[in-house]
Amino acid sequence: MRFNRKGITKIYFVPTIASTALLPTTAEITAGTDLTDGINGIDGFTLENSPIETPDMASTFVSKIGGDDSAADSSLTFYEDSELDDIETSLAKGTTGYVVIFSKGKAPSAKGMDVFPATVVSNSKAYTTDNEPARITVQFTITARPAFNQTVPAS
Repeated sequence: MRFNRKGITKIYFVPTIASTALLPTTAEITAGTDLTDGINGIDGFTLENSPIETPDMASTFVSKIGGDDSAADSSLTFYEDSELDDIETSLAKGTTGYVVIFSKGKAPSAKGMDVFPATVVSNSKAYTTDNEPARITVQFTITARPAFNQTVPAS
């Protein structure tokens, strides 16, 4: 069934995950921060491949094989709060943890939970004279291979 991610997908920042398979427990998710309501924009959080060309003398067609994987440059843009500094402090430069995206919702046993080990490398306010809300962009580096399409743990 088709669906709109807005209103369904949830995004959390989880400080620790003990499992080497990047499968967080319910307690680890609960200890995290639900970022969903403040997000204005999402960029990256995908895996990319750098294919390797493999030309040969038997053909003028240049075939390719899979090469190295890497994570796309990734960031979350938030609405800035005029009184609180939650994003500035909880996602300060140098903060490490996991960006957990519940693409099909956070209901127990739902599929589609993606986990990105990450470090915050930039936390920057956007200054503008345009007629738009104040925003903060948090840039992440993905520090290890993400885990995709996991099952949300039961409560």
